[in-house]
Amino acid sequence: MGNSYRIALAGNPNTGKSTLFNALTGLRQHTGNWAGKTVILAEGTVHYKGKIFSMIDLPGTYSLFSNSTDEEVARNYIVFEKPDVTLVVLDALSLERNFNLALQVIEMTTNVIICINLIDEAEKQGIKINERLLTKRLGVPVIKISARNKVGFPLLLDTIERLITGAIECHPVQTTYHGDIEKQIKKIEPQVRTIVGNHLSSRWVSLRLLDGDKALLDEIIKRLRWRG
Repeated sequence: MGNSYRIALAGNPNTGKSTLFNALTGLRQHTGNWAGKTVILAEGTVHYKGKIFSMIDLPGTYSLFSNSTDEEVARNYIVFEKPDVTLVVLDALSLERNFNLALQVIEMTTNVIICINLIDEAEKQGIKINERLLTKRLGVPVIKISARNKVGFPLLLDTIERLITGAIECHPVQTTYHGDIEKQIKKIEPQVRTIVGNHLSSRWVSLRLLDGDKALLDEIIKRLRWRG
């Protein structure tokens, strides 16, 4: 819609994702339920440089493999609703554990920003994080923030705006799997591509099908029917 853009916030529980959402949107937010689900849907708006960022706080999840309703809701929104930007919020004190979700997201979609939260707490503990090196290795912007103290917000909003306008581009790193898995992906990906076209990442769908993700397959079939 013209100057309005959808920004999804994803992250593990307790990473400060909702703190970031609240700090950015303030009182300009409302809650409801995702269609047909008992999962809370929180939406809010941020006005920046003449643009409206509609922020969607996705349920906190450890993965996006549709093992639970929360995971299914978060995954389906990123994959099928295609937000303009997905922010993945990580806890600076638990990066290793949190990166699992970040890597899953950058396999699913291109416009991703990694927000490393609680950077003030990490610095107090002597933890140093090289965001430039991470940006280079992941192929997406990595920004250090403190949601509680609003540290890094100007850079975060500027990066969202520059991604939306095309001033910067993401080139997410592709995770390479064991040889046998890569062989199977090569085998089925061309067929998957003929079905999903440019609507979904054919590589990611191939991976999920190899993993036996029936819930995703059912969702794709349902969505393709709607598209006609």
